[in-house]
Parts: sequence; structure tokens; C-alpha cells
Amino acid sequence: MAVTEDQVRAALRGVTDTELGTDIVDAGLVRSLSVSAGGDVHVVVSLLAPGSPAASHYERDIRERVGALAGVADLAVSFDLLSAEEKRAVSARGKRAAPPEGALAKVRNVICVGSGKGGVGKSTLTANLAAALVAEGKTAAALDADVWGYSIPRMLGVHGKPKVSENKRILPLVVHGGIKAMSIEFFLEGRDQAVVWRGPMLHKAIRQFLEDVEWGELDYLLIDLPPGTGDVSMTLAQLLPQSRFVIVTTPQPAAQQVAKRAAETARRFDLEIAGVIENMSGFVTPTGERYTIFGEGGGQTLSDELDVPLLGKIPLQEELRVSADNGTPLVLEDPDAPASQALFHAARGLIAATPQQLAVLQPAARPDIAPPSGVALPMAQ
Repeated sequence: MAVTEDQVRAALRGVTDTELGTDIVDAGLVRSLSVSAGGDVHVVVSLLAPGSPAASHYERDIRERVGALAGVADLAVSFDLLSAEEKRAVSARGKRAAPPEGALAKVRNVICVGSGKGGVGKSTLTANLAAALVAEGKTAAALDADVWGYSIPRMLGVHGKPKVSENKRILPLVVHGGIKAMSIEFFLEGRDQAVVWRGPMLHKAIRQFLEDVEWGELDYLLIDLPPGTGDVSMTLAQLLPQSRFVIVTTPQPAAQQVAKRAAETARRFDLEIAGVIENMSGFVTPTGERYTIFGEGGGQTLSDELDVPLLGKIPLQEELRVSADNGTPLVLEDPDAPASQALFHAARGLIAATPQQLAVLQPAARPDIAPPSGVALPMAQ
């Protein structure tokens, strides 16, 4: 006797999503279910993001539970993606709805600064943009999401152990007249300690930085992404579908093409691209001669291809690197420097491209997640 659709659906209720805190049927993740007269079963499950590690978990459990039913002749499992609207609906059905006054309730804009590749000065730009935004009268914070290659603390000159508020939230460290900062470095035993984590641990850490930190009222939360388009980018896409991306590139075609892939990844997650910043756009000697060491025009080409603004072209200037190494953003140390002026231009472009009214930003609903093994979050002082 062939298996029935009701039997298959009942078996699927045993497949749980630990992030959502419910089974895939009640979560609305089962897109379709078909059972033929001969016992052939086809299940289509929707994922929150492309390449989600949940896919292998779902398929393993589905094959174990549905495949064990009497009357199943053949079992096929396939996947598709939820739309942005569907993701919000799925999150609302999760075990724990986002509270009305969560850690990001008073954050107007979340800006992910990404590049697709390392070595383009993304962290330097993040630190200086945060400082420039504060100098422009905005409230800003920098979250170091590059867990492996954390550098924001050094570039902002901020180190130490965060305190914990009365409501059990981590208080970010504050530096340079109001820039709030958070990094995995603040929770390590030594500043140069290596972090060896895989995707699920990164997901937990990033989520805690978003949910358990008392960000307060902010115009801008800048998130310094690691190179590439992997786990952290996918995590942020799932947790913050309202965030925007700023893509950093250098002028040469090779960097521009890699940055374009990062932008395409963001758009695949339905994330808006706020603009492009071209770093290392040219070097001007003390006598006024200009050399395009890394080529010319990559930022403009990328912004044209993506149909987004070119927010700024930051010249190659030694003082920008030196100030970052010393922990004081160049826009604060020497606001009149050519690189500083270009960074202020980029910050003003970002202000013009983003809403200034308060829009409630909340991570998608998930159950409570314990800290990653080996790192205690929060850590009170």
C-alpha cells in the first residue's frame, strides 16, 4: 500500500529548524509536497538564503524520517528560496518574535561595508566613515564582523572589556567623541589571538553582536564584513533584510569584477546597494604629479554597472594608512587632507542615499542562542 500525503506531512513535522524553534511544516518552509499513486514522494523545502547550511540538515532528516515510512517507493528532496516577504512571514511564525524594543530598535540605518576580496582598505574606510559621520553630526557605530581578521579596534584605537548594563546587554566601547565600537577582540584573552571558527559559530557570534549589544539610538551602524561572500554575509542577509551594502573596490578591473560579485550576492538576498567607494584611486606627489598606480575608473565602471552612486574616490595617501595603524582616523587627525576630504564626500553621499527617519530594524526571529564554545559573551568588567 502506497504512503499517503498525510503520513509524509506528519513525518516532516519531526524535522525541526533549531533557529526558528519549530518544525519545517509549522514554519511554512515546506513549499510543496506530492505523493504519486505508486509511492513516489517529492518534497520541496524553502531556504532563507542561498547556500544555507540548513539544507543538508533538512535533507538528512527528511530522508531518515520520510524514507522510513512504509510504502515510499522513491524520495526526492529539492530546495528553493523564500522571497523577502516570505522570510518576514516565516520569522514571525518562529519560536520567539522580535521584541518591540530590541537592541536595534533605535538604529536608523545598518550599512554593511563589503568588498568581495581582501586588501582593498575596507576596514580603514569603515573606521573613517564612522568618524566622518560623527563629525557630520550623526550618531554612528562600527561593528567588526571580520571575526578572523578583526582590525577595527586598532584602527579606532579602542581596546578593553565591555561592561554589561542592568538589562543584561553588552555596552559597546566608545571612542573619539562618540563612535561606538564592538569587536570579537574585546572578548579574547589577547589582541592577537587567532579565532578558528566555522560557519555556525560565526552565525551565533554575529547574532549576539546584533541582539545582545546595547546600541542605543544610532543614525548608522556600519558593519565591517570579512572578505568574500560566505557565512557572515549570508548570516547578515538572514538577520537584517533591511540592511544596505556599500561596496568597496580599487580601480583595477580584477578588483572591480570581484567587488561586482559581492554586490550580486547582496542583491541575491534582496539587499539594497547604497553605493560604491573606490579606494586607492590615485597617488599625488608633493609636486602635484598624479600616478594611477592601481589603474583608473574601476569604481565608476562598477557603479555604472550596478546603477548606484559612486560615493567617493579615495586617493592613495600614506597618512591614511599611518593614522589607521595609530588608532586615530585621518578624518579626525587631518580633516583637510585629500583622503579625508574624499571620505567626507563619501559620508555625505551615504547620508543623502539613506533614510534619516527612525525605522525599526530587528533581526529575524530566532530562539535564544548560547555563546560559541571558547568565547564568553557577554563578558562583564
